[in-house]
Amino acid sequence: MTKTALITGIGGQDGAYLAQLLVSKGYQVFGTSRDAGASKFDSLARLGISGQVNLLSMAPHDFKSTLTAISKARPDEIYHLAGQTSVGLSFEQPSETIESITIGTLNILESLRFLELPARFYHAGSSECFGDTGGIPADEQTPFNPVSPYAVAKSAAHWLVRNYREAHNMFAANGILFNHESELRPARFVTQKVVQAAHRISCGSSEKLTLGDLSISRDWGWAPEYVEAMWCILQADHADDFVIATGETNSLKDFVSQAFACFGLDWTEHVLQSDQFMRPNEIVWSQGNPEKAKKILGWQASKRMRDVVKILCDNQSANK
Repeated sequence: MTKTALITGIGGQDGAYLAQLLVSKGYQVFGTSRDAGASKFDSLARLGISGQVNLLSMAPHDFKSTLTAISKARPDEIYHLAGQTSVGLSFEQPSETIESITIGTLNILESLRFLELPARFYHAGSSECFGDTGGIPADEQTPFNPVSPYAVAKSAAHWLVRNYREAHNMFAANGILFNHESELRPARFVTQKVVQAAHRISCGSSEKLTLGDLSISRDWGWAPEYVEAMWCILQADHADDFVIATGETNSLKDFVSQAFACFGLDWTEHVLQSDQFMRPNEIVWSQGNPEKAKKILGWQASKRMRDVVKILCDNQSANK
């Protein structure tokens, strides 16, 4: 029988790639946005699946709206990817961040309980919850130490998922994803900011790229691979929490150097640092240990930071 999936935040990077994956597997896919009629869903169009997804309006922070959308879709699986996604912006908009992430997650869980719907639920967790782990790769047992409003919200949502799983015997799982990129990332993300600037400069622009702390280190992966992990998490025999990462960390300086090198440029001639782009509280080092996902789900990342940078740069060159 055809499975039905509901993806909140389907217009974002992960939502679009996940929709593409599920459509290819024969799912009937529903996707939500706060105002589905007014949203453009450019990412779905870029992937060529706009006409293969059923769109619903749903505001996760509003219980009635959430309950109505889930009642219409009656999904077998729910992938909750919606919510404020910028760590930097969360310092400026902490209330909206907490509401959209934490209350949104609670409303979906409570809707499933109210409807007595046995849907499998996936929550998009975040490596930001761990904070700086001091050079030790984080796994599922690593304590949370959130250092931003975004991370606080994601941490609260994570524990809500675990609480509903244990208290109400729901199939509710957390995917604790480390950084993952693609050409669908908005320009405000530093990875796109770097690649796009390097491309413009290679085409003759005289601009300087201004960034914050180049010494921060992250575990960067490829988004299309990470949505496969989301699907695998909901196919497991039992609901659980999984770290999804490459297991390799690189500094932002390494990322910048690699990106500029792809266009034949020396990054030191074009990049400046400024305190203006420093966050009030920053994670210096971040890396995940994905061994549990490999052992139980059979999932592992095949692309590392240098592969990701090359794909992003090649995409920029092809679209110039």
